[in-house]
Amino acid sequence: MTILLRDSLARVTAAGNYVNMVDLKSGFNPLFLREEDLRQGIELLFYAYRDFTGQPDAILTELGFGRAHHRTIYFIGRNPGITVSQLLDILKVSKQSLSRVLGQLVREGFVDSGAGTRDRRQRMLNLTEKGIALERRLTENQRSRIARAYREAGAEAVDGYRKVLLGIIDEREREKVLARLAGD
Repeated sequence: MTILLRDSLARVTAAGNYVNMVDLKSGFNPLFLREEDLRQGIELLFYAYRDFTGQPDAILTELGFGRAHHRTIYFIGRNPGITVSQLLDILKVSKQSLSRVLGQLVREGFVDSGAGTRDRRQRMLNLTEKGIALERRLTENQRSRIARAYREAGAEAVDGYRKVLLGIIDEREREKVLARLAGD
């Protein structure tokens, strides 16, 4: 049994020995991943996601919203003028599910849905001032967490983290995700 020390990458074994996890990981060979390494990666992702979403979840609950509302607001904010079909492609949800969430956000004044300039049948989505304020409020803590983790980990680790996340994304989606991140 080991105990993870708070705010550090160190452990104390059951025998009371101090082990610096960074030292252990420097000999880590990714070509021979052990089941335990993979399980720890999965658990760390679950714990990180729990804490990454905790504060925004509380805000969403106050408003009667859920995580689907958060994702919708976030991606509309990152992509002003996005069409409903583009948003469906990003979120990978059903039209019915997005319609329910989007309808509520429009009714409550967080999102504006207007006709496209070239094709009047398209619905172009933008955050209203109220939506922009909510997106900032939901994302503020998450930005701080990511910034802190990036600073503590260093540039090389951040690059590795991005590679790992891209590796988790379905292979057929990676190019689309990279294009979106590049602003294409």
